[in-house]
Amino acid sequence: MKRVLNGNVTVEQLEKELRRERHRRSYRSTLLSTISALVIVAAVAVLVSMLALPVLQVVGESMTPSLYQGEIVVAPRGTAFQKGDVIAFYYNNKILVKRVIANAGEWVNIDADGNVFINDVPLDEPYIQEKALGDCNITLPYQVPDGKIFVMGDHRATSSDSRNTAVGCVAQEQVVGRVVLRVWPLNRIDVIR
Repeated sequence: MKRVLNGNVTVEQLEKELRRERHRRSYRSTLLSTISALVIVAAVAVLVSMLALPVLQVVGESMTPSLYQGEIVVAPRGTAFQKGDVIAFYYNNKILVKRVIANAGEWVNIDADGNVFINDVPLDEPYIQEKALGDCNITLPYQVPDGKIFVMGDHRATSSDSRNTAVGCVAQEQVVGRVVLRVWPLNRIDVIR
């Protein structure tokens, strides 16, 4: 026997509608909590990536053959850089990637053939394929100013770097971090040397 309320609605129909409404509210609550969790995870990931472990895409050919256009690299923050380290730094609202050649106080000299000397000692550069003086408008030998880093691209003939006053030496506060790992493309995942 069906009990009828208000002449048209049965108790069973009312109970069914109540279950459907509870399910709808439960679904909405679960959906909102899932979306909230995803937004929080995404925000934390963006903060970590921007503040501690920047992920960057290489633009240009100035670091070939070490890095190529479009590759994606990881550059953790840091302040101590050695000769040969690849660093990323801010320049005119862009991020450039170059190799550390000399630190503050050191003397840099480059001969007409592109051989680099630091404090009159030839620099061993196994990472470059061809030497070139490149676009150099500084007076050589050149002493790296305090608080600055002298950088050069690995593709010496085309790289705009500390050899030219347009870029100049890099201040510590410009540095994003040391490029340590290539993560894309997958077939070239490797530690950067």
